[in-house]
Amino acid sequence: MDMTKLQDFMGKLVTDFGGAALAANVIIGDELGLYRAMADSEPVTPEELAAKTKCNPRLVREWLSAQAAAGYVEHQDGSFRLPPEQALAFAVEDSPVFMAGGASALASMFLDKDKIVAAMRGNGALAWGDHHPCLFKGTERFFRPGYKTHLVAEWLPALEGVVPRLEAGAKVADVGCGHGASTVIMAQAFPKSRFHGYDYHAPSIEAARAQAREGGVAERATFAQATAKTYDGNGFDLICFFDCLHDMGDPVGAARHAMQALKPGGTVMLVEPFAGDQLDDNLNPVGRLFYAASTCICTPNSLSQEVGLALGAQAGEARLRKVFLEAGFDTFRRATQTPFNLILEARK
Repeated sequence: MDMTKLQDFMGKLVTDFGGAALAANVIIGDELGLYRAMADSEPVTPEELAAKTKCNPRLVREWLSAQAAAGYVEHQDGSFRLPPEQALAFAVEDSPVFMAGGASALASMFLDKDKIVAAMRGNGALAWGDHHPCLFKGTERFFRPGYKTHLVAEWLPALEGVVPRLEAGAKVADVGCGHGASTVIMAQAFPKSRFHGYDYHAPSIEAARAQAREGGVAERATFAQATAKTYDGNGFDLICFFDCLHDMGDPVGAARHAMQALKPGGTVMLVEPFAGDQLDDNLNPVGRLFYAASTCICTPNSLSQEVGLALGAQAGEARLRKVFLEAGFDTFRRATQTPFNLILEARK
């Protein structure tokens, strides 16, 4: 027994357990508006913050102490301050690095623990719609900052000839659209194009319709309940899959349906979690997050559907290319990337 290795590992384990406990505190702070009340980066006492947010001052003090121990807030002489850098992650919803909203998606992994245990002891299946509802909104809030920052400015321009078509007036499908964040962002940017969002989860479709109304694009961004192999229509210029193909039971079938629905020369934009092709390529903080989420959410959902290919959230470019080549595409490339996403292009 190497005692130094043991002590180092125990230090890592305490750090990880503390991070898990802090994630719950982040969810609490987001829901109660504690971070937003500190967004001005001015020092505040627990009593002052409690008064601002109408919360219990003793519990607010304990919450602030945990935040200070984590390095999320600063503490000096009994007052606490949320620095502007941390405010971007915790308090500013439009920030490209906003993370607090997505933390509620992590809560589903704990709230659904018994269902996940049953899946692991059984056939592995746990459908998306059978998770706690916090997963659905939390997932949208996790991905939306990245979409808002990169989708129109970087990802679409990286595709061959797509932006001019969108500017002129294109027909676009957003498959697995969830709450419609990606659909609405594109519709707002390209007023001459029409957008059709599809998702098999009925409550998400209702949420997407509400977002389209709030975003002022309901006439050009419509939503319908359908699977990736059953949505109607053809002649699409662009079909998008945002962080969803790996969750599907039959991604080859989904890609094949997209091939049929595209017009000649049409494009598929596939956005997937960033991953290398081998496990050892993904033994890093991003891989840790996505493998853990995939164990509880993505892979069980795929196993709940027909075929059950179970790509997992760290499928990697080579495996995804194989899916599209098997579906009949002969052009597939990496268009661009971010630390969290691969943006892949397939053309008909």
